[in-house]
Amino acid sequence: MSTTSLPPRLPVPAHATRLREALLAADFTADGLLDRLGAPAYAALARSETVPALRATRGDSPLETLVRLFLLQQTVGSERAAAALPLDEALADGWVVREDDTVSATVDVRPYGGTDGEDWFIVSDLGCAVGGAGGSGKEGRQAETAVVLGVGGASTTLAGITVRTPVSSALDLGTGSGIQALHAAQHTTLVTATDLNPRALDFTRLTLALSGAREAELLTGSLFEPVDGDTYDLIVSNPPFVISPGARLTYRDGGMGGDDLCRTLVQQAGERLNDGGYAQFLANWQHVEGEEWQDRLRSWVPAGCDAWIVQREVQDITQYAELWLRDSGDHRGDPDAYREAYGRWLDEFEARKTRAVGFGWITIRRNEAVAAGTVEPSILVEEWPHPVEQPLGPTVRAHFERQDYLRGHDDAALLADRFALAPEVVQEQVGLPGAEDPEHVVLRQNRGMRRATKVDHVGAGFAGVCDGTLSAGRILDAIGQLMGEDPVILRDRTPQAIRLLVEEGFLLPVRDEDADSAGEVGGA
Repeated sequence: MSTTSLPPRLPVPAHATRLREALLAADFTADGLLDRLGAPAYAALARSETVPALRATRGDSPLETLVRLFLLQQTVGSERAAAALPLDEALADGWVVREDDTVSATVDVRPYGGTDGEDWFIVSDLGCAVGGAGGSGKEGRQAETAVVLGVGGASTTLAGITVRTPVSSALDLGTGSGIQALHAAQHTTLVTATDLNPRALDFTRLTLALSGAREAELLTGSLFEPVDGDTYDLIVSNPPFVISPGARLTYRDGGMGGDDLCRTLVQQAGERLNDGGYAQFLANWQHVEGEEWQDRLRSWVPAGCDAWIVQREVQDITQYAELWLRDSGDHRGDPDAYREAYGRWLDEFEARKTRAVGFGWITIRRNEAVAAGTVEPSILVEEWPHPVEQPLGPTVRAHFERQDYLRGHDDAALLADRFALAPEVVQEQVGLPGAEDPEHVVLRQNRGMRRATKVDHVGAGFAGVCDGTLSAGRILDAIGQLMGEDPVILRDRTPQAIRLLVEEGFLLPVRDEDADSAGEVGGA
C-alpha cells in the first residue's frame, strides 16, 4: 500500500477497546519498543531511519508484527496479523486492509508515554509521525494539504510546558492528531478540540479512543470561530505557525501574512479565558528591521492578562526557508522549481523587512486584578536558548504565583517575610586560582529553567541561611553585624536583590502554616 496517498476512509473507533487490549498485551508501548528495538534502533526511528528497526523485528512475535505493521508500515501475512490483533474487528473498523493473504495498516499508530507513565497511542496519517518512519517531508507528501501529522518535538514541548492543574474546561485549538487533547483529558472535566481540517478531528477521536481517554467535544473551524463566546480554564495550541508565502500545507501554514496568525491567536485568547486561566502556545515571530522583537511580542499580550514569553531559537531567513522547503520535500524535486520556491520565500521576507524568525513559548494568564486596573500586568519577554528540565508546567505556574507574591509585597513586607532556598540550587565561586576571594559568586538551579545569577557576598550569605525560620530583615541584621556593615543600609539596598532571587525562583516565600516544614508558595 502506498504511503504517499491518503487512505480512502479513516478507521472508526467501534472496537478501539479490543484493539487497545491487544496492543498492550503485546507490549506495544513506548517502554516495550525500547526494550525490543534497543536504544540505537529506537533513536534511529526518531531520525526517520527504519533499517535498524526492520532488522530488530525479523521475528514473528506479536510485538514485532505490530511494529512492522503500524510503525514501519510494512505488509504482514494474514496469519501473523491475526496472532497480534483482533483482525476481524480491525478489518471491519478500517485500521487495516487485506489484499490476497497480506495485511497493511491504513494509519500510523505510535505508542506514546503519558505524563504519569500512562500507555497512550497517537494515530496519524501513514508516513506522517514526525520523526517517524516516513517523516512529514516524504516525497509526494507536499501535495496533500489535508495531511495530519503525529507526535513530534513541538507537540511534546507544548505538552511539557502546559500547566496541569485540575480544571473544568480546556480548549485544544488546532488539535491535529489530538495529543494536547489527550493530555488535557487527564485533568479536565470537559475538553473541546477544534481544527480547520475535519480529518484532524477524526484522528483526535481515534487517538482518544485507542488511548482509553474520555471523548472530547470536536468542532470544525478556524481559530476561535467554532466556540462562539465560550470561555475556558485552559487553552493550548500548537498552531500552524510557519511564516510562509501562502497557505500551502494546512498542518503548518497559517494562511495569514507574516506572523499574523500567532498574533491574532494570542490577542483573542485573553477574552476566552476565565479568571486565573492559562493560554499556552508555540509560535513563530518575525524579527523586523528597525523593531525590537521583545516590543513586538509585548504588543501581542491582551488586556487583562499577565504573560511570560520565552524565545528558544532564532534562525536567519535563509535557514528558515530551507528548513520548511525540506519539510515539504521541495528539495527532492526539480532544481529550477526549488530555486523558484526559495525565491518566493525570500521575496516574502524582504517585503516585510524580516531579517530573522524566532521560535518559542507564549503563556498568558487571565488576571481580573490586572483587568480592573488594581495591579500592573506582569509581562516578561526573554531569550533562553539553554537546556531546561521538562516537564515545565509546574515551573510555569510557579512563575506567575511568584509575580502575584511580589506585587503584593512592598519592601517592608518583603523584609518581614521568611524564605527558603529552592531545591537543588548550588553555589559556584569564580576567580583566579589561588586568589583569596572569588571574583564573583553564582547561584545555579539544577531544576526547571536551570537559571544562573550572579550575587554579591551579602546575597550569597543571605541565600545560604534562608531555611524558612528567620525573617529576611533579621537575617540581614545578622549579616550586617557579622560583616561590620550598617544593618539600616543593608535593609535599604537589599530588597531589590531579594526580589530578583524570588522572581527567578532561587528563593521561595514560606507560608505561615508551613513554617515548621519550610513549605513554600510558588515552588518550581
